[in-house]
Amino acid sequence: MPEPDRDQAADEPDSSDPAHPDVTTSRADVTLGEASQAEFAAADTDPVAEDGLAALLDQLAAKAATERQRAALALAERGPSEAAIDALGDRATDDPDALVRQFAVEALGELADATPAAVLSATDDPDPWVRAEAIVALDHLDRAGQADRIEAALDDTHHAVRRNAVISLWKSRGADALPELLALTDDDNDRVREWVAELLGRIDDPDAEAALRKLRADEASIVAKTAAHALEGDGSMPGPPGGTAPDGTDPTGSHDQPPQL
Repeated sequence: MPEPDRDQAADEPDSSDPAHPDVTTSRADVTLGEASQAEFAAADTDPVAEDGLAALLDQLAAKAATERQRAALALAERGPSEAAIDALGDRATDDPDALVRQFAVEALGELADATPAAVLSATDDPDPWVRAEAIVALDHLDRAGQADRIEAALDDTHHAVRRNAVISLWKSRGADALPELLALTDDDNDRVREWVAELLGRIDDPDAEAALRKLRADEASIVAKTAAHALEGDGSMPGPPGGTAPDGTDPTGSHDQPPQL
């Protein structure tokens, strides 16, 4: 079967963000891999839309992973409660199913006030999509306070984690993130380089311009085009980097979506 997206609804851009509010970060590039139809169906929370908190907490401990996944997503749509945050923290830390852990981290990012220990530990989860989700949650909960931990994620082995981390750093540091951006111009993933080109185009600095001229010759056309548009000073490509072209196609064929942390 096709690989369905392991996505949730993208967040609205943060209009209060001083560093270019149209640059947002998210879970939108997370894929399921070889997902079963039951796992793919977990994103549909309609079956539990009317369930109360107690019922969802019971379902969060269900034997079937799909039920736990659905409960975690549904709890993210409820108001915060200590019981829900504690239960989600347990799932985010100890659940044997990676998708349950990811959804639990997502829910914690939506519900918690302070940053839960489970979100911090999720940055070291063995599953890369859980780690990518943890960066989303940290960006929501305490972007500035967790900047060092987010910066450490630039060395992650998975591109989605690195990409989310550099966008979050841009949101907190703006042009001061130039050294981190320059260090990623040779990243081995075109999605990371694409976002580096997009963000470098927003910095008025000779080093940023030089890096963009190099990226304009990148072997990946989506990176080269993004760099070229940045150098021309007309903003980024139509639509956010990593997204679909105006005709609805994915320029790289990877079906990734733009990060909106």
